[in-house]
Amino acid sequence: MYPGGRFAKEAMATTTTSTSSSRSRKDTLLGQVIAGRYRLEARLGEGGMGVVYRARHVLIDRVVALKLIRPDLRGETHLRAWMLREARAANRVDHAHIVDIHDVGETEDGELYLVMEYLVGASLSSQIAKGPMPIPRAVDIIEQMTAALSRAHDLGVIHRDLKSDNIMLTHRGGRQDYVKILDFGLAALARDPRLAPKGAVFGTPEYMSPEQARGEDAIASSDLYALGILFYEMTTGQLPFRSSDRDTLLEMQRTGGTKNPSTLRQDLPEAAEQIILRLLQKKPDDRFRDGHHLQEELKAFQRSLPSTAWDRATQDAPQGPPPPPPAQSTGVVEWSKRAANFLRLVSRAYPNGRAPDNISAAADKMWDLAARASRLEGELASHAKKLEAIERRGRALRAEIGRKVEELSHEESSIARRAAEERDRARRIQRAIGGAQEAQQASAQRVQQVLQAGGDMATLQRIFEESGGLAGRVHALNEVLKEHDAKATRQEQQATSLRKQVTDLRAQLQRYGDALESDLTAGRERIATRVREALSYEKSFTDASGTLVDHLKGKPECRELLEEVRKEMDKYHSLGSAPSKAPVQRRDSWVVKS
Repeated sequence: MYPGGRFAKEAMATTTTSTSSSRSRKDTLLGQVIAGRYRLEARLGEGGMGVVYRARHVLIDRVVALKLIRPDLRGETHLRAWMLREARAANRVDHAHIVDIHDVGETEDGELYLVMEYLVGASLSSQIAKGPMPIPRAVDIIEQMTAALSRAHDLGVIHRDLKSDNIMLTHRGGRQDYVKILDFGLAALARDPRLAPKGAVFGTPEYMSPEQARGEDAIASSDLYALGILFYEMTTGQLPFRSSDRDTLLEMQRTGGTKNPSTLRQDLPEAAEQIILRLLQKKPDDRFRDGHHLQEELKAFQRSLPSTAWDRATQDAPQGPPPPPPAQSTGVVEWSKRAANFLRLVSRAYPNGRAPDNISAAADKMWDLAARASRLEGELASHAKKLEAIERRGRALRAEIGRKVEELSHEESSIARRAAEERDRARRIQRAIGGAQEAQQASAQRVQQVLQAGGDMATLQRIFEESGGLAGRVHALNEVLKEHDAKATRQEQQATSLRKQVTDLRAQLQRYGDALESDLTAGRERIATRVREALSYEKSFTDASGTLVDHLKGKPECRELLEEVRKEMDKYHSLGSAPSKAPVQRRDSWVVKS
């Protein structure tokens, strides 16, 4: 175990339950420390790109989920870049309803790792499998997702692969169904042909937008389409498009009609159905303008629902597995105590002080290592404190800028929508002006016809009065048109100004983020270097302990005291320093699912 209080933390390696015993196998990585900071405690599963472990930060006792890229993919440079982009995309958003990314980097062996928030809860897919949800519950979940995606879209990040398996329902602050969106693995995918060949179709067909199904680049509205699929699925218990054939399913997404959800659920409110159907429009422009627009509609709908329609404390709430076991400590105090006990054992076995040289050397070495460990503990604690301060500063900065971006974007969205409404009114007025002008021309032609036919003055007077009325209407409509055009222009200018502020804040966030990441990288490397030294102490301490135990176990006078020492050592070795078997479940996410 690492020496020291705060960084002398370790937990017993636990295993996940597998439905297939044939997948059980020995994982030699369990108990090892990755990047000098994360001790692997249990294997949680594996997805398309990596194997996921529950791990514990050895300095600050933070339980995390750590993803290692699959060994057979280590040479796939595009997947490595993909994972890096996953971390950077999610970190840049930093929203309460998006899984936290704590760290990303490469091991000394060149293996890429991604360290994420460890979640305990249930996937949305597991809840949908139980049947249609109460409407208030479904709206509450979709509203939280919309809030997170609005922030992501404001910062230029698109998820691209939203699905029920990528939504985690956890417990947070006494609240049930606290949403966490997972797997931004496609979010920051660039147009680099090595990463995303032109025309490539990424995503899950059941949730894929029509534009993605055509091989086009995903846009923010593509995520809104996926929300429509999820909302449909939560309220009806069914997907709007289903087929066992991928190509058929993609064609359905491109051109297929959607069965109204109310035909599957008769108690579905009309407002909910209208939101779902608008989200599922084939043309992106026919969906909601953005996440802020959708969120306003969802909140308005929520206010119309009975407050007692769904009790979050009912059995419908997901019940996840228990949290990971607490860490155990065998720090400097334990090291010093063990060294003192071994000195007592040596003195008891050799009261004349003539112990063999290798035994005396082993006992002295344990004391020396305990002293070094004490000094190293203080140094590492200082480094960890500085690193935590940098992390807190970075998170606070991202949160502050993110909130500003969200506020400005929300305002810009509202103003842009009002400007669009003014432009719509102006277009309607323009059509009315066109109709009045056509009527004027028709009146002029009738005057000519009446004159040519020698018509009476009464008829001419009536036509002139009608033409004069039309002229007045055209003039009045032109004045109204000018007002609407001027108002729309002012609002568009306001929206443009707000958009520029958002763009500036995003650039500022990028600059600050790069600088903070540089500081974090330097701090992590300093800690990793010192922790590697701590690991060497741990090995030497263990070796010296083994030498003394092997030598003294045959001496009767040492039996009682040696038994106490052995119990402490057994406790230490049971904490996960040795690899253990771990049945594995294949999963696409890095969370513990119920």
